Amino acid sequence: MGHSHSHNHSHAHDLNGRNLFISILLNIVITVAQVIGGLVSGSLALLSDALHNFSDVVSLIISWIANKLVKKKASLKRTFGYKRAEILAAFINASTLIIVAILLIFEAMERFQNPQEIGSNLVIWLSGIAILGNGFSVLLLKRNANDNMNMKSAYLHLLTDMMASVAVLIGGLLMKFYQIWWIDSALTFAISIYLIVMGWNLLKDSFKVLMLFTPESTSVDAIVEDIQRIEVIKNIHHVHIWQLNEDEIHLEAHIDFNKDIKLSEFDIILNEIEELIFHKYEINHINIQPEFGKCDAKDVIVQD
Repeated sequence: MGHSHSHNHSHAHDLNGRNLFISILLNIVITVAQVIGGLVSGSLALLSDALHNFSDVVSLIISWIANKLVKKKASLKRTFGYKRAEILAAFINASTLIIVAILLIFEAMERFQNPQEIGSNLVIWLSGIAILGNGFSVLLLKRNANDNMNMKSAYLHLLTDMMASVAVLIGGLLMKFYQIWWIDSALTFAISIYLIVMGWNLLKDSFKVLMLFTPESTSVDAIVEDIQRIEVIKNIHHVHIWQLNEDEIHLEAHIDFNKDIKLSEFDIILNEIEELIFHKYEINHINIQPEFGKCDAKDVIVQD
């Protein structure tokens, strides 16, 4: 038997999809402009920033596709639908974020050893345009970045690229007025370290969801203790708790009763369990298998 406390998130997904689409268009324009500017000015910094923007475009497209997939209905072949699409997108984007950051570190080290004079005026103007474009995209995605791993991964990609563009702008200004050629490399290195830290945290969080780990904020022992306080319950065992996506936490368990109760009585107890677990632990999908005198393993965690 099961239960679900559900909420309507379709409007939020529609808004996220629109914001992602706008960000994709902005980043395509920025990427094309930076490639042309980098080739004209001979700026490796601009070309590398264009590469970062292109990686943003790819990550945003992945996030946008996931946002569309998650709204598809469940079917006989896909009983959960595509509810994990956004978690998978977050994992992919977090992985690419770390890879790009590592490549940036090597690029910064090489550029530090071999600084070269470039056309700074074009670098300054185009990096300024990139900051404005990425800054607008960051504002679009920031609102839901803390509540949705997919949006957070896209947000981090854009925030990173905006910071990289700031580094290019500062480098361009210092090169133009003070001929300090190494500053761009130093700033790029610092941004890359920040990227790795943020990307690693997101990678860990999305990995835990994909692997069906118990959410860190959920205590299995406390849940078992609370349920076993109900008078007619003898034992709760074979417990599984996992997070399906951003909105759903599932619990399934076997409950051994100390007497042979009627189905109508079980429904009353089940409703009590559902309300307790939802309001105290925010678990909104519960599936309980009732048992009486069944000979099976009674451990809380049973390896299937």
